[in-house]
Amino acid sequence: MATKKKSGKWRAQTLAVRGGQLRSEFQETSEGLFLTTGYAYDSPEEAEARFKGADGFTYTRYGNPTTAMFEARIAALEGAPHARATASGMAAVTATFLSSLRTGDHVVGAKAMFGACRYVIEEVLPRFGITGTLVDGEDIEQWAHAMRPETKLLFLETPANPTLAIVDLKAVADIAHRGGARLIVDNAFASPALQRPMEFGADIVVHSSTKYIDGQGRALGGVILCKEDFLKDHLQIFLRNTGPSMSPFNAWVHLKSLETLALRMKAHCANAAKIADFLAGQKKVSRVLYPFRKDHPQHELARAQMSGGGGVVTFEVKDKHAAFRLEQALQLIDISNNLGDAKSLMTHPATTTHQRLSPEARAALGISDGMVRLSVGLEDADDLCEDLGQALAAT
Repeated sequence: MATKKKSGKWRAQTLAVRGGQLRSEFQETSEGLFLTTGYAYDSPEEAEARFKGADGFTYTRYGNPTTAMFEARIAALEGAPHARATASGMAAVTATFLSSLRTGDHVVGAKAMFGACRYVIEEVLPRFGITGTLVDGEDIEQWAHAMRPETKLLFLETPANPTLAIVDLKAVADIAHRGGARLIVDNAFASPALQRPMEFGADIVVHSSTKYIDGQGRALGGVILCKEDFLKDHLQIFLRNTGPSMSPFNAWVHLKSLETLALRMKAHCANAAKIADFLAGQKKVSRVLYPFRKDHPQHELARAQMSGGGGVVTFEVKDKHAAFRLEQALQLIDISNNLGDAKSLMTHPATTTHQRLSPEARAALGISDGMVRLSVGLEDADDLCEDLGQALAAT
């Protein structure tokens, strides 16, 4: 296969279209989809050389041409030295933890995170003698106080799910590095089109590429982006032997989606900003959370770290009954726990994505029974506002 010539001067949108491109002898313009599990060798000597580390593919669980293109392109967009694709976002999170942690190690995480991530920290890691401390991610002093000599990883989402809390990336990265630890940032809500955590000191970035990277709710996937030392010392050997690999088809879907990521995120942000302003004017809405609105608690920090406010708007109505009535009255927006789709999707976190948390834990995070999360799609914003308006009237 021929590698397309690279240019260190290419800008982000060019990298989104051309980055990591490989072409076969047929010189296809659309990247090839290689649905193969294995690869043939010209000789046993070549097979031996590849298994010793020579360039080339040996088995799709280890690597695949289509997956390699996706990894190279997302790494270029994130500004990361390396990327490894996984079967899902949670596979990426779990592999990052388990590949590098040992019995006796300690993790610090922000409380405001996806429910499955909290499950890994609070339930899975302790089975292996790995302890964790959860802190208020917005309180930098709590991060510093939680550090121990055995702390190896700090983990956070920003914006967080579903509260859209913003964490100061540089400040937390500095705390991690002073303590000899690494900072992991879940960048799924912002995507590399809006935020590049490594520019603020993050060591590892994870994505659920199922979300905005795919963009149309079609295929599961995850990505781990990291530096050479973490890949060599921890991640590569773990992925090769445990097998949370992304399918070549899903890698191809997400590779092609990267071409339009920045364009889609601009439209998501524009729609979300308009809808956030609309909701703020509704009497039955008690609170609106959107990072680029001036009434967001970390508005200035969000603008310092992100180039757009993202495609998610979180807001509150009176209670669970009102939230359910609102969802039942929707005529355009779908009820779904997914996000990042071209179609607008609404979920009630307290009974879906965060239902495993105790009422006290949800209250501590600010997840009320009346909170709903709206993943704003690419429909006409006026149609979305009209749907929300009539649904609110029905509550």
